[in-house]
Parts: sequence; structure tokens; C-alpha cells
Amino acid sequence: MIRLNNATVVHFDPPEVREGVDVTIDGKRILSVEPAGNGGKTAPADRSIDLSGLLLMPGFVCGHNHFYSGLSRGILARLEPSTDFVSTLTNLWWKLDRALDGEILEAGAMICCVEAIRAGCTTVVDHHASPSFIAGSLDALCRCFERTGLRGVLCYETTDRNGPRGLEEGIGENRRFAGAVERRRKAGEEPLVEAMIGGHAPFTLPDAALEALGRAVAETGRGFHVHVSEDGFDPSFSHRTQGKDPLARLEAFGLLSGKTVIAHGVHLTEAERDLLERRGCFLAHNARSNMNNHVGYAEALPRHGNAVLGTDGIGSDMLEELKLAYFKHRDAGGPLGPADFLRMLQNGNALVSRCFGGRFGRIEPGARADLAVLDYMAPTPLTAANLGGHAAFGMGGRDVRTVIVDGRIVMEDRRFAWDTEAAFRRAREAAKHLWDAMDGLGGAFGRPS
Repeated sequence: MIRLNNATVVHFDPPEVREGVDVTIDGKRILSVEPAGNGGKTAPADRSIDLSGLLLMPGFVCGHNHFYSGLSRGILARLEPSTDFVSTLTNLWWKLDRALDGEILEAGAMICCVEAIRAGCTTVVDHHASPSFIAGSLDALCRCFERTGLRGVLCYETTDRNGPRGLEEGIGENRRFAGAVERRRKAGEEPLVEAMIGGHAPFTLPDAALEALGRAVAETGRGFHVHVSEDGFDPSFSHRTQGKDPLARLEAFGLLSGKTVIAHGVHLTEAERDLLERRGCFLAHNARSNMNNHVGYAEALPRHGNAVLGTDGIGSDMLEELKLAYFKHRDAGGPLGPADFLRMLQNGNALVSRCFGGRFGRIEPGARADLAVLDYMAPTPLTAANLGGHAAFGMGGRDVRTVIVDGRIVMEDRRFAWDTEAAFRRAREAAKHLWDAMDGLGGAFGRPS
């Protein structure tokens, strides 16, 4: 049992700042939340930690990420010039994912997990692709999450761009991993990593693939995670080949539900946005990635009650993502304020609750103990009314001091209990192998048409 003494408890939505609180953690859950000094009356703790002057808040959730891209930072592979979104996919990302093997994947994923925890992230919803290493790839990712103590929701990015066999193997990997997680649950475990069923994007998923993915979703009881209308190419392709909107295609195969994550959605139609809201799907907004890829801005973001923040592979610092999302929204003349983006941060925990069951994102008895401690020194009063302003203009991942996931301290006073430097050395060597492998593949990959 762990007692966190004299904390300032912060909630995102509705905003709350409450000083002088003792929080007791028993196993994976919060046992009690009481005024400072009263916590000792609940039960004796094995360990007490003084959080005087520190903020205790729910851990952050990244609603859409790609840990397979962890070794792309500063990439030195020889790449063909890319002039638009599709050429960026074919010249860079679809070469990189094909060059991945098990060793490279695990080396990159380990440092992605470390960096996520350092930024106060307690859950990452990851969307994986490695066409040359499909079977067992989600197990490799899962090992990294469990070794570091990071919570995860994993899926494989099913696509036809590597031929029929690759498509079948992608669906099979999703099913296999979801089945393994379910068996652990039936055995009485509460796994740290859950499963979704993954698809790349409608423009690389023919109807037969969507039908098979729909069956996988129905039979496993898991949600669906897919890119939709990130760029204008996706809806254009859908209308040219199918005569309908991309989301209408997903709806026809039962792929839209309260556990569905639609990544990007920049170019959704009004009818599609209405459909998302009716089905209770989550829209993962990835502001930095959209700017980097010059795909446009999701101006209709205020319409989505279940919008969550993602990074699309650009790290896992959700406070940094919140800032960029807010500033881009303001630059586009949008009406939302900082508190609205805190709500999106909270929505990430709502997504985790739907995937795992139980309560996440609240510091209250019975909730899962996924928490972040920040040593943010506020230069002005910190209140519920101005919490969003402090998040958008002040707080950062640099302020994260301690992270607790599933009741376990995975980083304390910015230190891990294991040799992270060795993991980064391993990653740097793996990056060289990855870039060499990409150069050995030659030209562009994929099936743009």
C-alpha cells in the first residue's frame, strides 16, 4: 500500500484544483482520498511519499501513436523527394515499416515507452505496422510496454498494400493478440496491455478486408482503430472506387462503435461527422502531424464530443501536443479555449476505460491508479478557473517528476529503476541498421492509385 501525502489534486474535466489531500493506493486501485493528515486512519501504508508543493493528476493518454516510427527521428536514410501526402507515405513510411524486424522494433519501442513515461503518459494507444514481421509483432510491442510499466492498447495496421497474404496476416495478428489478451482475462489477470483490431486506412482496405475486420471486431469484442480522411486522397479514392464516403464504408461493415478510434478525420463530410457522433466513436486529433504533413486542419473539431489528443508518432508528450493543438486552433480562428483541450485530454482516459473496463482518469476511491506527479511551480494562482491557461501556457513534460501506472511506481524523481541509458544505446545502433535496411530496399513502396 502506498500513501501520497499532502498532494494538490488536479482533475482535467471538470477542472479541479484541491490542495492538502492524502491519496492511498492499494494494489492497482485508489483506496481513499482524504484531507491531509487523515489518510493514516484508513490503513497503515507500506510506504508514504510526501507530495507537498506538487501536483497529483490522472496520467495522460496518447490516443493515437506509432511506436514503429521511434527510430525515424533525424533519419539519414536515402529518401526520394516527397511532394504530397501519398508520396510521403510511399517514399518514407512504407519503406520504414517494411525494413523493421523484431530486434529493431523492440529497440525502438523501448525508448518510446521510456519517453512516454517521462512525459507523464500512462497509456499509449498504438497503431502498429511491420510488413516483414507481422506474426508476433504485437507480442514484441507488448513486452516493451510490460517491461517499462506503460499501459498500452495495441493493434496491427491491416492493409492490402503488401498483397493478399500481408492483408490476411494482418487480420490474423489482430485476432491472435486479442485472443491472447482475452485468455489472460479469463484466467483472472488484469493485463497491462489490451487489444484493438487495426486497419490502415479505407483506401488500402477493399470491401472484403472490411468485412473480415468487421467479423474480427464482433467476435473479439474489441474496438477498431483506423486512419480516415487524413488527407484529401482518402475520400477522393473512396468516391472514385466505391461511390461513397469512407465512414459510410466502415459503417456498412459494423466498424463504428463507442470503442472505435478514427485517427485524423481532417476531411470528413458533415454527414460523416454526424455519424461519428451518433455512434459515439473517438476522433484522435493529431495537430502536429497534420501540420507536418500539410494535410489541412480539422476545423470542425468543436463538433466532436469524443475528441482525444494523439501524436501520430511524434513522441508522447501530451502537454506539448495540447499546446500545439490549442495554438493551431486559435490560428485557424477556432472558438475553443484551453479548458476544451483539457477535456480532450480527459477523453483519452474515457477511451481507456472503454478498452479496459473500470474507472480511469479520476483520483477517487475505486479508480485505477494511473497517476502523474508534476513539480510545476505556478507563477500565478492555480485554480479550477485557470487550469487550462496554465496547461496551455506553462506546464510541460519537463515538469513530470513521478509516474504511477496500475498502482506501480514506474518512474520516481525522474529516475527509472533500470538502465535506460543502455536502452538508448541499443536504439541508436538499431537505428543505423534500420536506415541501412531502408536504403537496401531501393525505391518507393505501397499501392497508391
